[in-house]
Amino acid sequence: MEIKEFVSSPSSPRSARSSRRFAPHQLRDRGPLFFSLEELRDKLNELLGNYDDVRLNLVISYHLHLQRQYQFSKNDRERTIEREFSIPPPSRDRGCRCVRRRQRQPRRRWRLSNNTMDCGETSSNGDIQWCFSQVKGTLEDDVTDADIISCVEFNHDGDLLATGDKGGRVVIFQRDPISKNSIPRRGEYNVYSTFQSHEPEFDYLKSLEIEEKINKIRWLKRKNPAHFLLSTNDKTIKLWKVSERDKRVEGYNTKEESGAIRDPACITALRVPTIKPMELMVEASPRRIFANAHTYHINSISVNSDQETYLSADDLRINLWHLEITDQSFNIVDIKPANMEELTEVITAAEFHPVECNLLVYSSSKGTIRLCDMRSAALCDRHSKLFEEPEDPTNRSFFSEIISSISDVKLSNSGRYMISRDYLSVKVWDLHMETKPIECYPVCTGGKRKKDEISVDCLDFNKKILHTAWHPSENVVAVAATNNLFLFQDKL
Repeated sequence: MEIKEFVSSPSSPRSARSSRRFAPHQLRDRGPLFFSLEELRDKLNELLGNYDDVRLNLVISYHLHLQRQYQFSKNDRERTIEREFSIPPPSRDRGCRCVRRRQRQPRRRWRLSNNTMDCGETSSNGDIQWCFSQVKGTLEDDVTDADIISCVEFNHDGDLLATGDKGGRVVIFQRDPISKNSIPRRGEYNVYSTFQSHEPEFDYLKSLEIEEKINKIRWLKRKNPAHFLLSTNDKTIKLWKVSERDKRVEGYNTKEESGAIRDPACITALRVPTIKPMELMVEASPRRIFANAHTYHINSISVNSDQETYLSADDLRINLWHLEITDQSFNIVDIKPANMEELTEVITAAEFHPVECNLLVYSSSKGTIRLCDMRSAALCDRHSKLFEEPEDPTNRSFFSEIISSISDVKLSNSGRYMISRDYLSVKVWDLHMETKPIECYPVCTGGKRKKDEISVDCLDFNKKILHTAWHPSENVVAVAATNNLFLFQDKL
């Protein structure tokens, strides 16, 4: 299998826009240029097929990744977002300097061998070279519905990568220490632990079957040798502890090595138990189960910055939980009307502010984002800020309300910026300005396709990207396509 990497030329529209925005002297001290998300999407298209089903996660993760590595002066505030999406940070492993694009850049070919792809000769223009690193999963054409990946999430340091599937299983991958410390670094992950998080249930009161599909996974920050994560299906949230054990205790007085209880009459002497090494074993055990708090399907969970509370959101309500209390939660947002016939919108996503533990945002199907402050009232019926772009009356149509629905919303690590995804675009908001977004990036362009542009018969709808996640501190991207997990990294 041979895949040609797309290399933009100065005559391409993307390169032309870049040359107009930034002069060479402006780029000299800002690190190398990069392949844009559109170009990366083209390569993923070539490898995996249809890319239309990719949601906000890749763009969001890219924004958050760069937000962590940049600090801008107040004088450059208006160009912050443009820089973040246009220029990546310089590599930490080697000194990089930006050079002018050559008129002719050599095309590079990729060689696929086993589960890794090696990059051929690279040009000296300083661009980040995206390389296919690994693929996890089976290559069988017959894919069961339970094996389809439903969520992907890195932990806070990027050493662990968790995936959930429609069968209720959680698979955790751990980064290979050798690949992490090698020069150049390699983003290779191996299976660390696998456990069944949720089982199918049936609500007899409502005659409703509850699927075991994992909707969201969120990691808690590490405080001890064990790892903790939250996983949820449509109704139940579970807190899991993932720990290692490499020692065992032998020489008990009251029980045999097999675990059977000894007869007290047979005990003639006391023994001092000893600790002996054993083969490393990873255990996953449920520590808390948070259930029976949502009438509708859970679509979001978010851990607070205090690492003591978290929120869970369904279509009409947002609940606040404490990690140590499972039998009660506080309803902080409720948009359910007295008469359900008057329902005009539903909650689509919710997230805590990364710094201020009292702030949260949630988006709706009407294209609005509300910022709530829990200090103002116990029930956040009245929002503190409303982010909504004024609608152009000339562009209003029958589908306007449908395409304006926001599917996901994320906050940058600094908490200053927010990014949202609707049907046609990705919008970047400044929390200090509610009237309109500071940037808008079209994702899907409207209009009809040409008759001979694409044939439905040539599309493989079983191959599509479902979820993505970006490493918190490195250029490593995890892409979930059906039942396979693909890992991409930059080539240093």
